[in-house]
Amino acid sequence: MLTLRNLCTLGILLLPHVPGNANRFDPFWRTTGQKEGDLRLFGSQSVSEGRVEVYHDGKWGTVCDDGWDMAEAQVVCRQLQFSGAKSVVIGKDYGQVSGPIWLDDITCKGTENHLFTCGFKGWGVTDCTHKEDVGIICETKSTNSTTGDSRHLLDHSFNLSGDLGKLFDRKNGSDFLILVNSPTGNRRDDGTLETVETKISAHKIILSQFPLFNASEDISNITVDVSQPCNPYFSSFIRYIYTRKIDVTLPSVQCYHWMASRFGVKELMEAMARLFSIILPDDPLFHTQVSICKYAQETEDLVLQENCIQYLAWNFENLKSSPAWAALPVELIGSILARSDLVVPDEYFLLQTVESWIKENDNSISLETQADLLNRIRFPMIPAEKLYELESNSSLYGTHKSLYRDNMLKAFQFNILLFSKLLSNPQFNGDDDDFRPRVYTANPWSASLGSARGQSRGRAMYTPLHNSLIFKDNRIQWEAMVFTNRQECSNRGVSCKSLPMTRLYPQNSYDRNKILFRNQLLLMCGGKYICQVQDFKLDLAYLGGNSTLAYPCPDDKLSYVFVVRPEYVAT
Repeated sequence: MLTLRNLCTLGILLLPHVPGNANRFDPFWRTTGQKEGDLRLFGSQSVSEGRVEVYHDGKWGTVCDDGWDMAEAQVVCRQLQFSGAKSVVIGKDYGQVSGPIWLDDITCKGTENHLFTCGFKGWGVTDCTHKEDVGIICETKSTNSTTGDSRHLLDHSFNLSGDLGKLFDRKNGSDFLILVNSPTGNRRDDGTLETVETKISAHKIILSQFPLFNASEDISNITVDVSQPCNPYFSSFIRYIYTRKIDVTLPSVQCYHWMASRFGVKELMEAMARLFSIILPDDPLFHTQVSICKYAQETEDLVLQENCIQYLAWNFENLKSSPAWAALPVELIGSILARSDLVVPDEYFLLQTVESWIKENDNSISLETQADLLNRIRFPMIPAEKLYELESNSSLYGTHKSLYRDNMLKAFQFNILLFSKLLSNPQFNGDDDDFRPRVYTANPWSASLGSARGQSRGRAMYTPLHNSLIFKDNRIQWEAMVFTNRQECSNRGVSCKSLPMTRLYPQNSYDRNKILFRNQLLLMCGGKYICQVQDFKLDLAYLGGNSTLAYPCPDDKLSYVFVVRPEYVAT
């Protein structure tokens, strides 16, 4: 018998509700971490609907519908951090239920913050049966574009017959039984975890495409351990294997991804990895993003890892100020520091941030690991005046004196010698990332243009010809433009293949044999997060609508940050 690890052993679970956002993942939720009076909605594929369950005396129990109306529903939805209650559901089957009925004849004013503060008979005092368990539907209105129970129909069927879906639905000729076990969150009297078992009938010939089901000739069943939040989606996952079609809601993405990765359903796994990009901007506290990175590593999904680390690198300033920063895994810090698309004000800011993180965690990371992180700082990119102050201002200089001195010498040489002179020294490698800027948003390297729908606009910006000190007073003027109509393109003599289009154009000449500009455009979403970083090609960057964004954002929320990035040409 094949038994799969429960999803909670990975430490990644999907909340039935999450404060502040109905569709947000919270990987730190545990069935053992519930508090007296906590609530959940159970038995629906929507995070905003389900049977009302309350946690008391170490067990989850239901609530009787006697006397239940919108006042009680408002209290539940408020406690679960939804925007309000939509309706009360009476008599709907939300699946198998076990455990006590904790509340009956409950009376609320509608203004309470917790359901257990309303009036009721007493814990467990009831004359109801589970047929009278109450359900509710909460409102999910939000100003964030990624929220709501939006659905995504994935169709990988090509010319696959639709009759295979009917075969699964009707169970004709099924010869393979899948027993799905899910913990309820309660414990039996002997201390063991109580589970609910669901049976799914399938066909060996269909499942045999994926060896991890072990649907061989001499095996007729398997047992699968699945977390309670993912249980409602498992049957749809099996049906996808028959039809190659599936209707996905955002709350189901991580469940489907885990199922697909565990059973080797690669096409579905890749599709779910792409849908994660819709979820990534949704948590300003960054617990979601960090947990998804950990989860991607657990499942060895390299595409998901790249997308997640990219988001953290682009939005590093927000990450640094978030509650998730102090406990960030050292491996994840290292992956972020290795990137050239890391968006920071300047390299000195990055050094100070890394030093601060190391000081907060110096009891848990070795000196060798500290040195590895510090060596990922691009010291030649630190402004020269900050290099001069580094010995006295650095909190780790005394601990890693040799490392700092070696890197500072390299940086000072870069600042005062021509690159061609440096290349004559065998110690210097012209292709070293240390000599390449990241995406610096501090003056003088960037300029911002806010969103003004339908109106072309522009501004001039002035930058040094290069990051090194010898070019400090050698300035180059740039024209940064956003084109939103073809008339303005024509007036400027520019061919706009699509709109909106941006242009970052040098107004004076420079030696193109020595300096190469790898300028980039940052698209900010409502000033909250960076949803796209893209290159300029021949001084132009086409936006082409919201579909090109790495992370979602309404068109009218976009603003533009132009970043100049000069590099020496190693000749």
